[in-house]
Amino acid sequence: MHIRLEDTADIDAIRQITEAAFEGAPYSAGTEGRIIDALRAADALTVSLVAEDGGEVIGHVAFSPVTIEGAGCGWYGLGPVAVRPDRHRGGIGQLLIRQGLSRLAILGAKGCVVLGDPGYYGRFGFSHDPGLRYEGAPPEYFTRLVIAGPAPTGAVAFHDGFNVA
Repeated sequence: MHIRLEDTADIDAIRQITEAAFEGAPYSAGTEGRIIDALRAADALTVSLVAEDGGEVIGHVAFSPVTIEGAGCGWYGLGPVAVRPDRHRGGIGQLLIRQGLSRLAILGAKGCVVLGDPGYYGRFGFSHDPGLRYEGAPPEYFTRLVIAGPAPTGAVAFHDGFNVA
């Protein structure tokens, strides 16, 4: 298995994997596939990686810019991240996330935020910061990872691609 940048031939597989991974999840609105499509259409997929095994795409992770207090500041949002359901619990998501964070650092990113299970994302160094807020979510599920410089404060907004219905 190896991790690589997505290419146009991967788009359908990414959509299928993402929809299958989130299907029936109580925390999902079922829009994750459309979010990735919207981010791609807006040229807002800063890092978009796939996990490939035997020539088959089995996982995907997306990173896109966020704003803090309405301004771009070198921070990014992680997600969605998805792995084909029959390959869950094999470390594929972790590899995708670690590679994505490494690529963000190379690009000069200052930090990354994620909305999700703090126990899972904590293993990558994400932690809750009361100075960063994301409206409408339990605060403990919104965490950040500082890559360089000081941690900013304020309200975080994900790219408009996340507002698909």
